[in-house]
Amino acid sequence: MSRGSRKIPTAALALVLFVGLAGARPSLIAQAPASPGAKIWIDRRPAIEEYLRTADVVKLEKINVGVTGPRRAHMAPGGPVDMFTWKPIAPGRYKGYWESYKSEIAAYELDKLLALDMFPPAVERELEGELGAAVMWASPTKSFKQLGGVPRPPPAQLDRWNRQVVRAKMIDNLIANTDPNLGNWLVDPAWNLILIDHTRAFTGTKDLYHQLTQVDGELWERMKALDEAKLKGALGGWLDEQAIRGMLVRRDKMQTVIDKLRK
Repeated sequence: MSRGSRKIPTAALALVLFVGLAGARPSLIAQAPASPGAKIWIDRRPAIEEYLRTADVVKLEKINVGVTGPRRAHMAPGGPVDMFTWKPIAPGRYKGYWESYKSEIAAYELDKLLALDMFPPAVERELEGELGAAVMWASPTKSFKQLGGVPRPPPAQLDRWNRQVVRAKMIDNLIANTDPNLGNWLVDPAWNLILIDHTRAFTGTKDLYHQLTQVDGELWERMKALDEAKLKGALGGWLDEQAIRGMLVRRDKMQTVIDKLRK
């Protein structure tokens, strides 16, 4: 669950962005080399995923945020990661919202499929007799909520940062993340944008939760290449057919918006 309140309005995520529309040449978009920062998983996915599945937990504590009672699991020092968020949220409706730990894992697997690199590793494991999602604790980071709103990077990072925000809005629309609040958008000291808390994503809704005014061309091309077979192959273990079809419906709706932007 989020590291902040679920009641931050989506509109608070608005920024003035300077990223080319779909079809723009990649060279027109600033792509300064990024420090790994908190994204230590990028070149170590298999080892971290296996560690999250199997490492002994030495301490489990409550996190005083969120409405479904996530907990923070501590592991013995010396491994590739020290902590993960534990979410044993069985698929179902809670206080009017559909939630599932499986959505966390599906979000991470889709992140890999799209080469997005914004979602920390999430795997299924059993802990204290429950199945759930173990989501790597990304650190050091601060949420937009902790920072008092959307942060503004130094000039040298502005173009890359804006591109990340555009990508984050695109992926939120694709997965129908109904909870894109400021507690779930994190930034690390290297100005990497990291997205957490996707238990409410992947419903069958046709709604887009962010207004698209800019589009990242590279990510959009990868989204357009998705089809039902690819999504079932990558996510079929975590999502049902309705959730998979919902992504394609929203992707087509995004295409309509993008066509208008081009005009």
